[in-house]
Amino acid sequence: MNKKQHSKNTTEPENPEWTALEVNSAMRLTELPNSLQKKLRGQRGPQKAPRKLQTAIRFDADIVEAFKAQGPGWQTRMNDALREWLKQQA
Repeated sequence: MNKKQHSKNTTEPENPEWTALEVNSAMRLTELPNSLQKKLRGQRGPQKAPRKLQTAIRFDADIVEAFKAQGPGWQTRMNDALREWLKQQA
């Protein structure tokens, strides 16, 4: 069965087709309170206690590549390496 036949003949049980009544009674996102609009759009609120500071910094390409080569979490590992260096300087 190809994709066209499959999409015409089946309805997703978790996402059924809307009836005319459902379409007519649906509420637009802009009609909801702003706080709920932000949640539905996936926007985060302000951090309660900001722990990170955004900055722009330049590293040599080989340094960044070495951290990235270790996989996801390279920025955290780079932060940890800088923190360890600071401890050794004290």
